[in-house]
Amino acid sequence: MIIEKYNPNSLSVSAILGLIKAGDIAIPEIQRPFVWKKKQVRDFLDSLYRGYPTGYLIIWKNPNVKLKDGSYSSGKKILIDGQQRVAALMTAVAGIPVINSNYKKERIKIAFNPFEALSKDKDAKIFAVQDQSHLKGKNGYQI
Repeated sequence: MIIEKYNPNSLSVSAILGLIKAGDIAIPEIQRPFVWKKKQVRDFLDSLYRGYPTGYLIIWKNPNVKLKDGSYSSGKKILIDGQQRVAALMTAVAGIPVINSNYKKERIKIAFNPFEALSKDKDAKIFAVQDQSHLKGKNGYQI
């Protein structure tokens, strides 16, 4: 008898964001902090927007895993691989601060330029790390 050890599923970005918002996905204590630079978050969002492959997530359901905050998973989905990608979505799209490599809470904000998104230029700069020029409405970016 063959026992299935895993079950591959496809999740949309909105489904992953739903898991984040509901608090159904958790990061185990053994995972490193969020180490991506702001430009990597920008590039990740750009890849998602353009439909490029962005890798797999490995999620495990186990009620007895200790989490980063010291609590236990209590039946949540535990993120084994893909933490940096999920954390990038958490901070840039869902607006949830992440714990950075200095163990400080940080929110990474990414700006979107709808005019560049509509251009025919395949190398258009659609996303940018938010700065003061975006807050003042310059360069066509929206927050």
